[in-house]
Amino acid sequence: MKKSLLIVVSILAFACAGRTASADETPWLWVYAPTNFLVNENADHLIDLMKRAKKAGYTAFVVSDTKFARLADHNGDRPPSYFDNMRRTAKAADEIGIEIIPMVGSFGYSNDILQNDPNLAEGLAVRDCPFVVRDGKAAPEDANLLPAGDFETFKGDNPAGWDYVDGPGKSAFADAEVKHGGKRSLRFENFKAGNESGNARAMKKIAVQSWRQYHLSLWLKTRDVDPIGDLHVAVMAPDGHELNYAFLGAKATQDWTQEHVVFNSLGNDSITVSMGLWGGRRGVFWLDDVELRPAGGINLLRREGCPLRVTNEDGGVEFTEGKDFERWTDPKMGVVPWPGNYEVYHAVPPIVVAKGSRIHDGDRLKVSYYHTQTVYDGEVCCCLSDDHVFKYFEDTLKGINKVFHPKKIFVSHDEIRLANQCELCRSRKLTAGGVLADHVRRCVKLIHEVVPDAEVIDWNDMFDPYHNAVDKYYLVGGTLAKSWEGLDKSVIVANWNSGKAAESLKFFAGRGNTQVIAGYYDTDDVKAEVGHWAEAAHGVTGVRGYMYTTWRNDYKDLEKYAEAVRQATGGKDARP
Repeated sequence: MKKSLLIVVSILAFACAGRTASADETPWLWVYAPTNFLVNENADHLIDLMKRAKKAGYTAFVVSDTKFARLADHNGDRPPSYFDNMRRTAKAADEIGIEIIPMVGSFGYSNDILQNDPNLAEGLAVRDCPFVVRDGKAAPEDANLLPAGDFETFKGDNPAGWDYVDGPGKSAFADAEVKHGGKRSLRFENFKAGNESGNARAMKKIAVQSWRQYHLSLWLKTRDVDPIGDLHVAVMAPDGHELNYAFLGAKATQDWTQEHVVFNSLGNDSITVSMGLWGGRRGVFWLDDVELRPAGGINLLRREGCPLRVTNEDGGVEFTEGKDFERWTDPKMGVVPWPGNYEVYHAVPPIVVAKGSRIHDGDRLKVSYYHTQTVYDGEVCCCLSDDHVFKYFEDTLKGINKVFHPKKIFVSHDEIRLANQCELCRSRKLTAGGVLADHVRRCVKLIHEVVPDAEVIDWNDMFDPYHNAVDKYYLVGGTLAKSWEGLDKSVIVANWNSGKAAESLKFFAGRGNTQVIAGYYDTDDVKAEVGHWAEAAHGVTGVRGYMYTTWRNDYKDLEKYAEAVRQATGGKDARP
């Protein structure tokens, strides 16, 4: 949806859905423009866009910057020019007659907040993972759980040891000419010849241990693959729930490259690995030397609520950090190549045995810990219960208020895909929905403490039973139902649930929330897209506007979309 690294533009224009604007209820027309104030030219561009928008009738800009989450930093990575650019943009907005609405608190795409402390990420539990001590260092027991991944043995064009392959002899072939290691690889091409949907996959069910971290690696070669974004690895639990969502990041054409997947088995004792291309249109790709091994401490978290426990093999003796073994950390966690960025995989230092320890070479240990996990293009979610998260959020609010003195603040609870898993969250004995409900209450309270008269805006999805406030949402622990109970009716809801627009709009209207519609998303048919939403909003009270949202930093349809909104809503015009 609205990722902090994506450029999104929002237009808010009065929907006139079943009611007429009163004299003191001026229709809204906003532009939401994420930027980077560290670059002078970005501020120039934003000011120019404001001038253009003002001519078209816009009244406000929703402005975000990933660096807002660390405005209180004094370590030199925020030069004076950064704040100068913020101030001159605020001054220009006043002169142009445009209201600035800052967006703060990215609690789904939390990489912004995690710049301050990567350990504040939400964690998944690893329980009693077997480690073996060799040469004074303890690491997970090593075993390849996928020996058939070398693709050395075939029956015809069907690789031995795999449960299913799309189109053997039609789109899947044993290749003795192009391979990474050994004598053969598995090649896919002419995808629809073997599967009418264009799927080209190899699948295998594998026994695993519950609540363990695993690392799957594969070697991949591609040539003109389309769509390359759908070439990935899916790790599925027996009930069909996916355990891995991270993209491989492969290129349409690349030589042999090792790709990595890291996942937690959660409460499952078996998984199904599916790797390959979904909906392939053209190209060729090769798979070889696939391995699945137990992992230990990748993106290891060390904070309250993510305890570390190391015992002997039978669990009867618990060893002491700092006495029996040195402090165990992952120095690359959340800082490569910059603070707030998490790698899918990297080698993690083993547990180092301390001098005079009760641990000896050859000992077998059980290690329990917590780690975070990336989703899609590196999204990491923060813990919703840790007080430090709220402290950094408060710092942001204070810094923003000094520059912009906002009348409205947009807080971002959006696509929170990992939550209520760490010990701190679980100790509260709430559902995931209850944890989120409390979190949004605290956020709104903090906003009003720092900016007492500010109106608050938030996305719909995490509070919407017709959207993401459901059971089994990604890696969230437990149901998100009733998260909406924490959303005060004073909060303005930005609604992007186009799939169930009518149901969603009516739900929030019934709870007394004012709403704005988030639409567009780079559609080729602006009029039809606006018409879809206008029809859904017909008769719904409290709908104040529309939001034009682009994934591509594409402003070409600003005027066109605004005009389509005015036509769909009876010719209403937000210009003063």
